[in-house]
Amino acid sequence: MKYRRVLLKFSGEALAGDKKLGITFDDVLSFAREIKECAEMGVEIAIVVGGGNFWRGKANPYMDRATSDYIGMLATTMNALALGDAFKQVGQEVRVQTGIEMRQVAEFYIKDRAIRHLEKGRITIFGCGTGSPFFSTDTAAALRAAEIKADALIKATNVDGIYDKDPNQFDDAKFIPHTTYLNVLNQKLKVMDSTAISLCMEEDIPILVFNIHTPGNLQKLLKGEKIGSIVA
Repeated sequence: MKYRRVLLKFSGEALAGDKKLGITFDDVLSFAREIKECAEMGVEIAIVVGGGNFWRGKANPYMDRATSDYIGMLATTMNALALGDAFKQVGQEVRVQTGIEMRQVAEFYIKDRAIRHLEKGRITIFGCGTGSPFFSTDTAAALRAAEIKADALIKATNVDGIYDKDPNQFDDAKFIPHTTYLNVLNQKLKVMDSTAISLCMEEDIPILVFNIHTPGNLQKLLKGEKIGSIVA
Protein backbone atom coordinates (compact mmCIF):
# COMPACT_ATOMS: atom_id res chain seq x y z
CA MET A 1 0.00 0.00 0.00
CA LYS A 2 1.45 3.36 -1.03
CA TYR A 3 -0.29 5.49 1.60
CA ARG A 4 -0.65 4.61 5.28
CA ARG A 5 -2.55 7.72 6.44
CA VAL A 6 -4.29 10.33 4.30
CA LEU A 7 -6.52 13.34 4.69
CA LEU A 8 -9.40 13.49 2.22
CA LYS A 9 -10.84 16.93 1.44
CA PHE A 10 -14.00 17.47 -0.52
CA SER A 11 -16.47 20.27 -0.94
CA GLY A 12 -19.87 20.51 0.65
CA GLU A 13 -21.34 20.61 -2.85
CA ALA A 14 -20.15 17.04 -3.37
CA LEU A 15 -22.74 15.97 -0.79
CA ALA A 16 -25.49 17.87 -2.59
CA GLY A 17 -25.27 15.96 -5.86
CA ASP A 18 -27.01 17.60 -8.80
CA LYS A 19 -29.02 19.82 -6.47
CA LYS A 20 -25.91 21.87 -5.50
CA LEU A 21 -27.68 22.79 -2.24
CA GLY A 22 -28.49 20.73 0.84
CA ILE A 23 -27.62 17.03 1.05
CA THR A 24 -28.42 14.18 -1.32
CA PHE A 25 -28.16 11.27 1.08
CA ASP A 26 -27.86 8.60 -1.63
CA ASP A 27 -24.64 10.30 -2.76
CA VAL A 28 -23.41 10.57 0.83
CA LEU A 29 -24.00 6.85 1.38
CA SER A 30 -22.18 6.08 -1.88
CA PHE A 31 -19.15 8.08 -0.74
CA ALA A 32 -19.28 6.38 2.66
CA ARG A 33 -19.28 2.89 1.12
CA GLU A 34 -16.30 3.63 -1.12
CA ILE A 35 -14.30 5.29 1.65
CA LYS A 36 -15.12 2.36 3.97
CA GLU A 37 -13.68 -0.05 1.38
CA CYS A 38 -10.48 2.01 1.34
CA ALA A 39 -10.30 1.92 5.14
CA GLU A 40 -10.66 -1.86 4.99
CA MET A 41 -7.52 -1.92 2.83
CA GLY A 42 -5.63 -0.69 5.90
CA VAL A 43 -5.45 3.03 5.09
CA GLU A 44 -6.09 5.46 7.95
CA ILE A 45 -8.49 8.12 6.64
CA ALA A 46 -9.28 11.56 8.01
CA ILE A 47 -11.77 13.85 6.28
CA VAL A 48 -12.36 17.59 6.02
CA VAL A 49 -15.58 18.58 4.27
CA GLY A 50 -16.60 22.08 3.23
CA GLY A 51 -19.93 23.78 3.82
CA GLY A 52 -20.68 25.42 0.48
CA ASN A 53 -23.87 23.43 -0.02
CA PHE A 54 -25.32 25.43 2.89
CA TRP A 55 -23.33 28.66 3.18
CA ARG A 56 -20.71 30.67 1.33
CA GLY A 57 -19.34 33.29 3.67
CA LYS A 58 -17.01 35.20 1.35
CA ALA A 59 -19.84 35.65 -1.15
CA ASN A 60 -21.91 37.52 1.45
CA PRO A 61 -21.16 41.29 1.28
CA TYR A 62 -23.76 42.26 3.89
CA MET A 63 -22.36 40.60 6.98
CA ASP A 64 -19.29 40.93 9.17
CA ARG A 65 -16.73 38.52 7.71
CA ALA A 66 -15.94 36.81 11.00
CA THR A 67 -19.64 36.21 11.75
CA SER A 68 -20.17 34.90 8.24
CA ASP A 69 -17.21 32.53 8.63
CA TYR A 70 -18.58 31.18 11.91
CA ILE A 71 -21.86 30.39 10.17
CA GLY A 72 -19.81 28.57 7.54
CA MET A 73 -18.16 26.52 10.28
CA LEU A 74 -21.61 25.42 11.45
CA ALA A 75 -22.39 24.41 7.86
CA THR A 76 -19.29 22.19 7.75
CA THR A 77 -20.40 20.59 11.01
CA MET A 78 -23.80 19.73 9.54
CA ASN A 79 -22.04 18.00 6.67
CA ALA A 80 -19.62 16.24 9.01
CA LEU A 81 -22.49 14.89 11.11
CA ALA A 82 -24.40 13.73 8.01
CA LEU A 83 -21.33 11.99 6.67
CA GLY A 84 -20.63 10.47 10.07
CA ASP A 85 -24.18 9.09 10.17
CA ALA A 86 -23.69 7.58 6.70
CA PHE A 87 -20.56 5.76 7.88
CA LYS A 88 -22.49 4.33 10.81
CA GLN A 89 -25.20 3.10 8.43
CA VAL A 90 -22.66 1.21 6.32
CA GLY A 91 -21.00 -0.30 9.40
CA GLN A 92 -17.87 1.83 9.60
CA GLU A 93 -16.55 3.16 12.92
CA VAL A 94 -16.31 6.95 12.78
CA ARG A 95 -15.66 9.95 14.99
CA VAL A 96 -16.57 13.58 14.33
CA GLN A 97 -14.35 16.25 15.86
CA THR A 98 -14.96 19.99 15.67
CA GLY A 99 -12.64 22.97 15.95
CA ILE A 100 -15.23 24.75 18.10
CA GLU A 101 -16.53 22.95 21.17
CA MET A 102 -19.94 21.34 20.60
CA ARG A 103 -20.02 18.66 23.29
CA GLN A 104 -23.59 17.53 22.63
CA VAL A 105 -22.93 16.55 19.01
CA ALA A 106 -19.20 15.93 18.52
CA GLU A 107 -15.81 15.69 20.19
CA PHE A 108 -13.64 18.77 20.48
CA TYR A 109 -10.60 18.46 18.21
CA ILE A 110 -7.52 17.21 20.02
CA LYS A 111 -4.63 16.13 17.82
CA ASP A 112 -3.48 13.14 19.85
CA ARG A 113 -7.04 11.87 20.25
CA ALA A 114 -7.60 12.18 16.50
CA ILE A 115 -4.44 10.19 15.80
CA ARG A 116 -5.54 7.54 18.28
CA HIS A 117 -8.89 7.19 16.48
CA LEU A 118 -7.08 6.75 13.18
CA GLU A 119 -4.75 4.13 14.66
CA LYS A 120 -7.82 2.19 15.84
CA GLY A 121 -9.23 2.14 12.31
CA ARG A 122 -11.87 4.82 12.86
CA ILE A 123 -12.52 7.30 10.09
CA THR A 124 -12.17 10.73 11.66
CA ILE A 125 -14.08 13.74 10.31
CA PHE A 126 -12.97 17.26 11.18
CA GLY A 127 -15.67 19.94 11.22
CA CYS A 128 -15.54 23.72 11.82
CA GLY A 129 -12.50 24.26 9.65
CA THR A 130 -9.60 25.57 11.74
CA GLY A 131 -12.01 26.92 14.36
CA SER A 132 -10.99 30.48 13.46
CA PRO A 133 -12.49 32.92 10.94
CA PHE A 134 -10.64 34.05 7.78
CA PHE A 135 -9.31 30.56 7.08
CA SER A 136 -10.85 28.30 4.43
CA THR A 137 -11.56 24.60 4.73
CA ASP A 138 -8.69 24.12 2.25
CA THR A 139 -6.37 25.64 4.83
CA ALA A 140 -8.03 23.54 7.54
CA ALA A 141 -7.35 20.42 5.48
CA ALA A 142 -3.68 21.33 5.08
CA LEU A 143 -3.36 22.17 8.78
CA ARG A 144 -4.99 18.92 9.95
CA ALA A 145 -2.95 16.91 7.44
CA ALA A 146 0.22 18.40 8.92
CA GLU A 147 -0.91 17.83 12.50
CA ILE A 148 -1.82 14.17 12.03
CA LYS A 149 1.28 13.59 9.85
CA ALA A 150 -0.69 12.45 6.82
CA ASP A 151 1.23 10.94 3.92
CA ALA A 152 -0.88 12.92 1.44
CA LEU A 153 -3.71 15.41 1.19
CA ILE A 154 -6.24 14.12 -1.32
CA LYS A 155 -8.61 16.66 -2.82
CA ALA A 156 -11.78 15.23 -4.34
CA THR A 157 -13.29 17.27 -7.18
CA ASN A 158 -15.84 16.93 -9.98
CA VAL A 159 -13.14 16.98 -12.69
CA ASP A 160 -10.33 14.55 -13.49
CA GLY A 161 -7.52 16.56 -11.91
CA ILE A 162 -5.75 19.89 -12.37
CA TYR A 163 -6.28 21.97 -15.51
CA ASP A 164 -4.83 25.31 -16.59
CA LYS A 165 -8.42 26.65 -16.63
CA ASP A 166 -11.90 25.39 -15.87
CA PRO A 167 -12.59 22.41 -18.20
CA ASN A 168 -16.32 22.85 -17.63
CA GLN A 169 -16.14 26.27 -19.25
CA PHE A 170 -13.27 25.98 -21.73
CA ASP A 171 -12.93 23.19 -24.30
CA ASP A 172 -9.23 23.96 -24.75
CA ALA A 173 -8.38 23.52 -21.06
CA LYS A 174 -5.14 21.54 -20.71
CA PHE A 175 -4.80 18.72 -18.21
CA ILE A 176 -1.79 18.97 -15.87
CA PRO A 177 -0.83 15.53 -14.48
CA HIS A 178 2.07 16.77 -12.33
CA THR A 179 3.16 20.16 -11.09
CA THR A 180 4.97 21.82 -8.19
CA TYR A 181 3.70 23.90 -5.29
CA LEU A 182 5.45 26.98 -6.69
CA ASN A 183 3.88 26.50 -10.12
CA VAL A 184 0.44 26.32 -8.51
CA LEU A 185 1.13 29.56 -6.64
CA ASN A 186 2.79 31.41 -9.52
CA GLN A 187 0.28 30.33 -12.16
CA LYS A 188 -2.69 30.73 -9.77
CA LEU A 189 -3.99 27.29 -10.62
CA LYS A 190 -7.33 26.50 -9.00
CA VAL A 191 -6.18 23.69 -6.73
CA MET A 192 -6.44 25.05 -3.19
CA ASP A 193 -5.96 28.51 -1.72
CA SER A 194 -2.45 29.92 -1.39
CA THR A 195 -2.29 29.43 2.39
CA ALA A 196 -3.07 25.72 2.04
CA ILE A 197 -0.56 25.29 -0.80
CA SER A 198 2.17 27.10 1.15
CA LEU A 199 1.60 24.97 4.26
CA CYS A 200 1.73 21.73 2.25
CA MET A 201 4.94 22.96 0.60
CA GLU A 202 6.54 23.74 3.97
CA GLU A 203 5.55 20.36 5.41
CA ASP A 204 6.28 18.42 2.19
CA ILE A 205 2.75 17.01 1.95
CA PRO A 206 1.86 15.95 -1.61
CA ILE A 207 -1.56 17.06 -2.87
CA LEU A 208 -3.45 14.56 -5.01
CA VAL A 209 -6.43 15.81 -7.03
CA PHE A 210 -8.95 13.36 -8.50
CA ASN A 211 -12.57 12.97 -9.63
CA ILE A 212 -14.61 11.61 -6.74
CA HIS A 213 -17.57 10.83 -8.98
CA THR A 214 -15.72 8.07 -10.86
CA PRO A 215 -16.27 4.81 -8.92
CA GLY A 216 -13.07 3.10 -7.80
CA ASN A 217 -10.83 6.14 -8.30
CA LEU A 218 -10.02 6.57 -4.63
CA GLN A 219 -8.99 2.94 -4.18
CA LYS A 220 -6.75 3.07 -7.25
CA LEU A 221 -5.18 6.30 -6.02
CA LEU A 222 -4.41 4.85 -2.60
CA LYS A 223 -2.80 1.81 -4.22
CA GLY A 224 -0.41 4.13 -6.05
CA GLU A 225 -2.00 4.10 -9.50
CA LYS A 226 -1.70 7.26 -11.58
CA ILE A 227 -5.12 8.78 -11.11
CA GLY A 228 -5.75 12.51 -11.49
CA SER A 229 -2.98 15.04 -10.78
CA ILE A 230 -0.30 15.49 -8.15
CA VAL A 231 1.31 18.59 -6.63
CA ALA A 232 4.66 17.85 -5.00
